[in-house]
Amino acid sequence: MSAVTFQVRASYAFVERNFNLIKRYWSWEMVWLIYSTAESLSVSFIGLGMGVIGEGSQVDTGFLVLYLLIGNLVWRFLSQIFYWITDLISIERWEGTIEYTLMAPIPRLTHMAGQTFFAVLYSLVFTGVILAATALVFHIDLSGANLLGGLLMLMVGSFSFIGIGIMASVFPLLFPERGEQMTHVFIALLLLISGVYYPVEVLPGVLKSLAVYSPATYVLTGARSALLDGMPTLQLWPYIWPTLILGALLIPGGLWVFGQAERYAKRNGKLHRNG
Repeated sequence: MSAVTFQVRASYAFVERNFNLIKRYWSWEMVWLIYSTAESLSVSFIGLGMGVIGEGSQVDTGFLVLYLLIGNLVWRFLSQIFYWITDLISIERWEGTIEYTLMAPIPRLTHMAGQTFFAVLYSLVFTGVILAATALVFHIDLSGANLLGGLLMLMVGSFSFIGIGIMASVFPLLFPERGEQMTHVFIALLLLISGVYYPVEVLPGVLKSLAVYSPATYVLTGARSALLDGMPTLQLWPYIWPTLILGALLIPGGLWVFGQAERYAKRNGKLHRNG
């Protein structure tokens, strides 16, 4: 067996382990899926509500519903990736395997590759189910949308959120008691400045300037351009290249930060099976 084949099989082992976890806790997955679908529907109903609130004024409720829905689904996809990566340490603690996994003689890149592949696949399926449910409720017409371009923006954006997730997973590693809660700071800040439910132009000066550094800003703008305006895929390049650059910086940066934290945790006995 070649070294590359061995690393691929070792990486796939983490994908298979996560699938087994979902099968074991399938009832919790169903609860989370129902909750997420209900939340997405609630956000989309804001668009219809604006038409009632603004009765007599010119409000394109159909456009508003799609604007909110796309923001919600894109954010759902990206945040799912983030949480699956940051839950890496938490899962190992739940299963009582953190020492064995982090002391195993495999590169951390192999470990992370399996975790991230599963995270992207899971997020795609999860988001697809929610999209199907909302499309049925709101009778959404995507005949003029560039679906391929929208999917491309999601895939490009996933790289950056993988890097952010790897970096944020340091907190549960170093702080077993409250580290998992600390990861929410990352996602809350990105939600605030990225224009998920509103254009970034409405943000005050400081927050508006920070939006430039959020990969979600470009993913959301590109996805809305593709799905709302039908922008051709090649014309999405102004939104693609900044996201790729951020991903190229964040993934190796995240791996480096995690590597430093892992060495510190091993030296100082932080690899407890529970907090």
